[in-house]
Amino acid sequence: MQPYEERLTAPRSWWLIALLAGVAVALMLLPFGPLALLGGLAGGTVLAGAGVSSYGSVRIRVVAGSLVAGEARVPLEALGDADALDATEAVAWRSYKADPRAFMLLRSYIPTAVRVKVVDPADPTPYLYLSTRDPKALIAALSAVRA
Repeated sequence: MQPYEERLTAPRSWWLIALLAGVAVALMLLPFGPLALLGGLAGGTVLAGAGVSSYGSVRIRVVAGSLVAGEARVPLEALGDADALDATEAVAWRSYKADPRAFMLLRSYIPTAVRVKVVDPADPTPYLYLSTRDPKALIAALSAVRA
């Protein structure tokens, strides 16, 4: 059983932008005829949609004694306290309060985040910054797995 799993999906408006990118490619190919126009519409939409899907497919999971955030897998023993960040604090921690050594799984379309301290002395990363739609649930899952 996984106590926490979240996929940081892209907002619906990004899919509309992907469709508009396909329309833009189609319009660029309009001088080459209707077949090129249809190919550009299909190809441009598929490529832009693949980019949106890829960017929005990242997951955060607490599973098997580890916190998995995107490509990072950190054992829970290496993690310290976690702080829920509201929208204002999240902006501060990803801008002027940010440490360049921190691991940041940042999605601009998610206003809230969690900052988890790294207590492993061998790891130079001071903290993990994780965009999440439900910071309290992620912190609760981390606490429940550690207990």
